[in-house]
Order: sequence, then structure tokens, then C-alpha cells
Amino acid sequence: MRSIGEMGRDSGLGVSALRFYDRAGVLVPAWVDPVTGYRWYAPEQLGEARLLARLRRSGMPLADIRLVLAGWAGGDTGLVPRLLDGHLRRLERGLAEAREELSTVRALLGHKETSMTTATAARLTLPGEGLAAALDSVRYAAGTDPELPVLGGIHFDIEGDALHLVATDRYRMAVARTSATTSDRPSDTASDTAGHGGGRVRVTVPTPLADAMRALLTDGAPARLTVDGGRVELETQGRQVAGQSLGEDFPDYRRLTLLPEGRRLTLDVPALRRALGEQETEVCVLVLTDTVTVGDEESAGDRVGVNPAFLLDALAAGEELLLEYIGPKAPLVLLRPDVEDAFSLLMPVSLEA
Repeated sequence: MRSIGEMGRDSGLGVSALRFYDRAGVLVPAWVDPVTGYRWYAPEQLGEARLLARLRRSGMPLADIRLVLAGWAGGDTGLVPRLLDGHLRRLERGLAEAREELSTVRALLGHKETSMTTATAARLTLPGEGLAAALDSVRYAAGTDPELPVLGGIHFDIEGDALHLVATDRYRMAVARTSATTSDRPSDTASDTAGHGGGRVRVTVPTPLADAMRALLTDGAPARLTVDGGRVELETQGRQVAGQSLGEDFPDYRRLTLLPEGRRLTLDVPALRRALGEQETEVCVLVLTDTVTVGDEESAGDRVGVNPAFLLDALAAGEELLLEYIGPKAPLVLLRPDVEDAFSLLMPVSLEA
């Protein structure tokens, strides 16, 4: 007999998934200890669990998986191939439809005309300590996927005296804000629409250049940020770094952060860090009652799956944080009660998966 942990390790299904499939009646343990509630699996169930893992990775619906496992166990040589063929046809049909829809979207994007005029240059002076803190609070969320190079940087959004920094890798997003101390007078050139009172200027700084900028901000001295077309420069105390921005448009982060109001809970950040540090899986369960703790799918309260490493990164923002919970499939919002316009979003992970 295998314990649920051993079965999860040997089959490729996580413990949470095995509990889910038990409750769904798809893979029921051979025996459950009536005293402890521990699940135990018979040796022959390992093959079923491995088959189940493969079928779920293929995206087969649970209803069909039940029939496949029943046919597998019963030695039915006709039903299982028909179910597999039917699922493959659905996938192929879905892929063809997705290609058609995405082709239409590409055509719409190609023909989209915009009357918006975006400023391309700005110059403003920022407090070095504030800019360093803003960079530190968003850097962890910058993407590393070579297929999405536009996310491999930190987005600088300048509007008036405010500078918003944004980073996202699709699974999480961090936003921070700092304000100019003084703003330089715009030049007479038409392309130079200054920091203070000027138009909105947006540019995405590659992470190596952003890291070089952060390395300059060591003494808290004011720093001058200059954006001129695709060139970005930061100067402080006679030292400077400069480079080219990423050429693609960054996603509209303001639209992504338009979320309904949720329930706010105060986090015990040190305790949560300790609990997350003990997690050895890629998914853990947050249990939300009057507090936020790490538990399992059977704990009382609202439950949401998260990547523990990602949540630990977000918790580095401070010792006093709030969590705003909207729903099990909506992004989790982590806020600092003492800082306006600084927050992070974390996409939940399906507990079924």
C-alpha cells in the first residue's frame, strides 16, 4: 500500500490533485484510515494514477477520464480507443478554431488606427532613495520568457510629476510609484515634452539597464531621468548609465488593475514567510478566514492556490501588508497600508491542476 504522499511522488500527481480526484470519484483510495483519515492506495492503482496524470495533461474532461479508467480496469479494448480518438478530434477542431480567431485578431490589430499622440521625451529629477525603493519593489516580477521579450523589462510610465514603475511576467504584476522632486523646464524642441505638466511618456527599460540604474542609487542623492525617444538615461552624482528601451508596446497595466473591490485581510508576514519557506511543492493552499494561513484543501474557510515562491517574492515588499481577496480565480492583491499606488497582483493556481 502507498500513502498519498508516496502515490503523489510516484505517479506525478500532487497530493492536492489526489484528494480532488478522490472527492470527484475518479481515483478513490483502496482504504482510508477511519481514525486518522489518511488515504492508502493499492499497488495496482499506481498504473491508473499515471494514466490519469497523462490524460489530464492532454486536457481530457473528467467525465471521459472516468470512462477511460473504467474501460482500462475492465479490459475493454473498444471503448478506450474511441474515447481517445474523440478527444483528439476535439483538440484538433479547437486548435483550428483558435487559429482562425487569432488570425482575425491579428488582422484587426494590423488595421487598427489610433488618433492618440504619445509624447516621446521627458526629463525629471527624482529622489534617489524613492526611485531605488520603487525599482526594488517591482524587479522580481519582470519576465524572463524569450518568447515575450516586451515583458523582459521594467515599464516606466511618466505623467506629470509622477513616475510609475511596472513589471509583469503574466503570472504576477508589481506596481510602484515615486514622484519628482523638481522638474526641468522643457526645451524648445517639439519632441521634448517635459516631466512636470508634460504629456504622458511611456518606455520599457530592459532589466539589465534597470539593474544598472539601481546600482547607481546607493547614496540617496537625487537622480535625473531622461527619456528621448528610445534612449533612456539616468544620472546621479556625476555618474550615468544609458541605453535603448525595448521597442514593443507594454500591456495596458491600468486596465489589468481594474478589479472589483474585495475582502481585505491583514497579513502576519513573518509567520506566512516561515510557513511558505517550508513548502516543497509548486502549489500551496492559502486558507482565508479572519487571517491568512497555509493549509490544505480540506481546511475551513476560503481556499486559493498560489505558487509559494512567487508569494514569498511579493511578501518582500514590507512587514505590514494587506491581502485583498476577490475570489478563487481572481488575482490576489497585496498592498502596503502606508504607501499609495504600490501593490502587486498574484494570479492564483488551479488546485485541481
